[in-house]
Amino acid sequence: MILSYNGVVMIKRYFFELSGEHPMMPAAEAYACIKASTDDAFEFTSGPGYSIAEFDDSIFNDIAERIALTQKLGTHLGSFDVHNTSGFDDITIPGGTFAVRARKFETMMRDVDSQDIVRKLGKIISRNNDVSLKHPDMEVRVFLSDRIHVFICDADIDRSSFEKRKVAERPFFSPISLHPKFARASINLTCVKKGGTVLDPFCGTGGIVMEAASMGMRVIASDLDERMVTGCMENMDHYGLKLHDSAVLDIGDIENRFEEADAVVTDPPYGRSTNTAGEDARNIHGRAVGPMRGCLKKGGRAAVVLPYELHTDVMATENIFVQRVHGSLSRHYHIFRK
Repeated sequence: MILSYNGVVMIKRYFFELSGEHPMMPAAEAYACIKASTDDAFEFTSGPGYSIAEFDDSIFNDIAERIALTQKLGTHLGSFDVHNTSGFDDITIPGGTFAVRARKFETMMRDVDSQDIVRKLGKIISRNNDVSLKHPDMEVRVFLSDRIHVFICDADIDRSSFEKRKVAERPFFSPISLHPKFARASINLTCVKKGGTVLDPFCGTGGIVMEAASMGMRVIASDLDERMVTGCMENMDHYGLKLHDSAVLDIGDIENRFEEADAVVTDPPYGRSTNTAGEDARNIHGRAVGPMRGCLKKGGRAAVVLPYELHTDVMATENIFVQRVHGSLSRHYHIFRK
């Protein structure tokens, strides 16, 4: 769907083919990326493995460049009932060659012949466009979930770039660290705008601030452990990224040292191998919430990753996403708001 004013495209309907790595986080991240990119109202719906949204096409590239838990993103052409695909006849695409490719979401539509749908849709589109399976100008995607969803893939998210910044590829690393795609998703879930200030007061090896800096944010890092701050700076230099400010600090001192941030995003220490200077990790987590709130601008959000659910009255809890890592560890991604 395209809405225009005086011939200028303003609003388009886009389809997000989500990664499926969590039942709720990918859709929530898609929504947050749109919200971070515009102050305007927008339509948003989600289903199994996908989201559909209508927004100003001028922010499309900003969303595609920052999103982490979406695989493909593009112009929505329609959604159809599996038993009535007559609407395929109304599908048109811009001039150029095309190829139709299909994906089933998990075990949905198990009994549906996806290639039969590909052939049927391809035959209809080929009335006006030529097929090119090897080097098409456009990839028309068929996503089989609760319905048959059809969209043009305008952006194939390069998630392989995250592998270049994962723990083992850094010159300084600790085995306990978020994968870059989940570090980036945590940043996105705060709805921080490009160019905003992001603070990580438990920076560790710098995984979160590396993602924030690569997204165009001003980043601030601190940690109680001087080795971590030094190692974080080393990693930032290695990837050609800039730290706006850094310090060796106890969490209780961050309010007096740093400017107000648009977002706080952090993965505090827990587990036997972390350095807590002898203090119980849960006690550190509990007393961290107040100083993090103090560092936030009004309305700012904090994304805090912990191995358990933290209840606090210091900030409003907007959401908690639970991710099972292995038998003894589940990560709880808390989204707090000041």
